[in-house]
Amino acid sequence: MRRRCVTAILGALALCLALVPAAAADPRDEQALAERYAPLVRLVEQPEECGPGEPYEPIDVERLFGERTVALRGPWNPSDLVTIGPRAKDIAGLYEYHLDFPGSALDPGCDYERWSRRITQGSPPTVYAHVATDPGVPGRVALQYWFFYAFNDFNNKHEGDWEMIQLVFDAPDAAAALRASQPTEAGFSSHEGAERAEWGEEKLELVDGTHPVVYPAAGSHANKYTAALYIGSSAEAGVGCDDTRGPHRDVVPVVRTIPTEPTAAADAFPWITFEGRWGELQQAFFNGPTGPNLKAQWTAPIEWAGGWRDRSYAVPTGGVLGTGATDLFCSGVETGSALLLRLLRNPGATLLVLALLVAAIAFAVIRATWTPVAPLRVARRRSWGQILSASARMYIRRFRLFVGLGLLLIPIVGVVTALQWALVSGIDAVASITGDIAGTLAYVAVVVGATLTLFGLGLVQAATACALVELDAGRPVRALGAYRLALRRLRPLLAAIAIFVAVWIPLTTSVFGIPVALWLAVRWSLLAPVVELEDRSAWASLRRSRALTRGRWLRVGSLVGAGAAIALLAGPLLGALLIFVSNSSLALLNLVAGVVYALALPFVALVTSYVYFDARTRCELDRREAPTELPAEIALDRA
Repeated sequence: MRRRCVTAILGALALCLALVPAAAADPRDEQALAERYAPLVRLVEQPEECGPGEPYEPIDVERLFGERTVALRGPWNPSDLVTIGPRAKDIAGLYEYHLDFPGSALDPGCDYERWSRRITQGSPPTVYAHVATDPGVPGRVALQYWFFYAFNDFNNKHEGDWEMIQLVFDAPDAAAALRASQPTEAGFSSHEGAERAEWGEEKLELVDGTHPVVYPAAGSHANKYTAALYIGSSAEAGVGCDDTRGPHRDVVPVVRTIPTEPTAAADAFPWITFEGRWGELQQAFFNGPTGPNLKAQWTAPIEWAGGWRDRSYAVPTGGVLGTGATDLFCSGVETGSALLLRLLRNPGATLLVLALLVAAIAFAVIRATWTPVAPLRVARRRSWGQILSASARMYIRRFRLFVGLGLLLIPIVGVVTALQWALVSGIDAVASITGDIAGTLAYVAVVVGATLTLFGLGLVQAATACALVELDAGRPVRALGAYRLALRRLRPLLAAIAIFVAVWIPLTTSVFGIPVALWLAVRWSLLAPVVELEDRSAWASLRRSRALTRGRWLRVGSLVGAGAAIALLAGPLLGALLIFVSNSSLALLNLVAGVVYALALPFVALVTSYVYFDARTRCELDRREAPTELPAEIALDRA
């Protein structure tokens, strides 16, 4: 009986304690905790206004209120105007309204950058701290820092951008967290997800042992732990590439702490109860974002932390073995986004242009003569389509031969990648290398890479031309035998390529020189087969190539360009596809793309060789005297 009484008394006491409201969080403890772990924001430097880099800093949202260029619109539609220059209390508790900044999110130009700079003049960068607990996970507390940017200049352009980082403590509240030795983990928001780092992990950079360093990506403001080019192929990680590479500028924001207690938070920061959008209404992912109070982590921070990913995927800079799958993926997503923006801004004109382009390509394909396909005899005239189809047929029939020819490029491009990596790493490693010296070394890296790559391509083209002549004569030939034949003319081939590089590289460094460089590239595109098959010197080969392309510049350029496009895109397209369908490392995907690229380059050499034979045949036939009588090609019966 006594035991039952004791049990009943203890149960009643426990019930009473449970019903007593918990002590309110002390705002002074929250502010002290927020100051202790305040982040350092490392932004990508913007050397000039409206140029590359990151122009936006995390701003004090109070600068938006009372600003005559900001409108409050809604509800439910983008046109209804509620007020101009709303105050914070004007938007408190509103649902399905939105703020509208001056400018068009779909055609931003430099408007938002200049506007943001104007309204924040004299105001320091600001972050908003928030200490939050999770009812479903007691005994742990989260310290959040919220950043607001005026504009998101990424593939999904939109007005306003809320990002955040979160630190997690094994403590029940801010006071206990202050007594804890350190947080247990950090999470940096990135698009719809976040990346985790254990406290003390190497990738989490700290200043003075407590202040995490945050690398916002230029444009998207996705928070990263290090400086790199990151790739994402999902909504959680973002579709596209986030770039946090330097040089950087450090920003130390002022910390303003939003109280944990909802009533106190609403009194101090009325805007925190706004349930509308912090930017103009647009279609799909071009819409302005919702605020922190509508995010899952605001009320369930620990549960949200359970879904953090362990890493982001950094792109191997410079690619591996030629054009990288990641390069194509990054530029492809950016181009697709730009096309979608044009479609939304002017759907009629964009669809018309696309329809005309598709119709032009279809017309060219249908009108081109692709048959009969006769890879041999090589010294004959062929139509535009027959040159491509003959090249493809020859590559397929003699697959082992031409794959063997392409294998040479793998070590050559590997050497190019290693040399460029060494030069760039040297620039980054030596702090005293800046300005003109760094630019000169970077230019040297480009010249060395271009020279070796063009030499490799020229040697493959020369060996391919020799192989075609041997096959045409009915003589067996293998890849090594074709290279042995090509190496007999190595000196003039190297000299011709050196002249090409010496003229072509400087032209490509200026906008005005690029058209001339393109013009010369086509005129000299036949130099390798000329060197090998006509026994000419370097200068004579360049002049001969110019003569063979005279009057046929567009034909030669389009054929060589089509062959090059097929070879250059085959590997990266495969690699970009694998980014979506596999979990392989980006380095491996770039390697696959590079190998496919190297093995496809003999197809370019085949196209170039058939173009050479076609042009040479036409030139020699043009010099012959026309017969006085033209023989009939068909017999006609008399009636």
